[in-house]
Amino acid sequence: MTAVLDPSAAAARATDAILEDTLRGTARGVVVDSPPGAGKSTLVVRAALELAAAGRPLMVVAQTNAQVDDLVTRLAEKAPELPVGRLHSSDSDPYDKALDDLDNVTKSAKAADLAGLDIVLSTAAKWAHVKNVEPWGHAIVDEAYQMRSDALLAVAGLFERALFVGDPGQLDPFSIVGADQWAGLSYDPSASAVTTLLAHNPELPQHRLPVSWRLPASAAPLVSDAFYPYTPFRSGTDHGDRRLSFAVPSDGSGPDRVLDEAAESGWGLLELPARHTPRTDPEAVRAVALVVRRLLERGGAATSERSPDPAPVTADRVAVGTAHRDQAAAVRAALAELGVTGVTVDTANRLQGREYDVTVVLHPLSGRPDATAFHLETGRLCVLASRHRHACVVVCRAGVTDLLDEHPSTEPVQLGVTVKFPDGWEANHAVLAHLAEHRVTWRP
Repeated sequence: MTAVLDPSAAAARATDAILEDTLRGTARGVVVDSPPGAGKSTLVVRAALELAAAGRPLMVVAQTNAQVDDLVTRLAEKAPELPVGRLHSSDSDPYDKALDDLDNVTKSAKAADLAGLDIVLSTAAKWAHVKNVEPWGHAIVDEAYQMRSDALLAVAGLFERALFVGDPGQLDPFSIVGADQWAGLSYDPSASAVTTLLAHNPELPQHRLPVSWRLPASAAPLVSDAFYPYTPFRSGTDHGDRRLSFAVPSDGSGPDRVLDEAAESGWGLLELPARHTPRTDPEAVRAVALVVRRLLERGGAATSERSPDPAPVTADRVAVGTAHRDQAAAVRAALAELGVTGVTVDTANRLQGREYDVTVVLHPLSGRPDATAFHLETGRLCVLASRHRHACVVVCRAGVTDLLDEHPSTEPVQLGVTVKFPDGWEANHAVLAHLAEHRVTWRP
């Protein structure tokens, strides 16, 4: 029975099944769903190396230059002798200059210059311009849920079989505004590549990575239930495997009390008085900045499976997440005013794929008079709630639960459209209900 519950064994079994279908299966595509921090990039690198070792040259499609450069670096670390091609644009600064130090990596703006290399990597946008080349037998599409279906259509002629790997709970990288004219059509360019692929090929093998190595045991059940109800996962660690402690005791303030709660339970909700506010709510922004300053001032230290000795939670291991760029700018200004530097402050879109010890989140619905489709977007809250290894503190004004009840979903129902689950309204309720158990009310 222990083997069934062992996360490493469960992850290994899932990976073996994926590689078996990829290397020896007959289906033209294999789809892999991955929760946050499940080792998606590790799987992509391993699959690429195994295909190359089997004498099957392949192309790798990622969605951004940063993702491509990261995969090239990982491949070079794992197989420094393997010939790898980095296909890039003709821009003046098209790739990370660190790649120039890798002897096994050939870089070019022309696909013909990279012909014959074991693995060639580029963005979907660059691959769409490649013409008149011999198709690859295999492709790996990384972050496949972030790829639009028309982008997949533009590169589909370049390969015969593909492994699609992505996180279905993350934010789509494209606008949902003005896409109504395509709703319900068999090829909706605003739908993700995976959604369209499976709608037309429901028989393709589908797998999921069952373990998140990032999220602690305190976070995985909530994130799994709220955002991945049909593809559940568990944490790779158990309660007690990770601990967050402070060298300096609490001063009794709201920020300190919520930090103590988060250190103890993995979650903290700092609730400010209910009020309708501007988007860059000065009180909420300052509360976020104060929580971050006190976290650093109190000498936070983290113990985990990576580090049995307490490792200091330094500014580079802390992130602040917001819904809007102006909110992120306001938080940066507030932190600078308090003398805090080195902390990552960004929107959910830009925090995707990144990992920190502690995160502080300004709730997307805090202080709002309405609940719009943008703020209810499931992926936005999912990203904000799933970047941390130890603890997440959410800063929010009271009254969001009432706001949700007053603004039930009024989106029109469209025939032929795949309904995206879970519903953002439901997911927000689930997260708020859980956070209510870790609430610290504070009047600044």
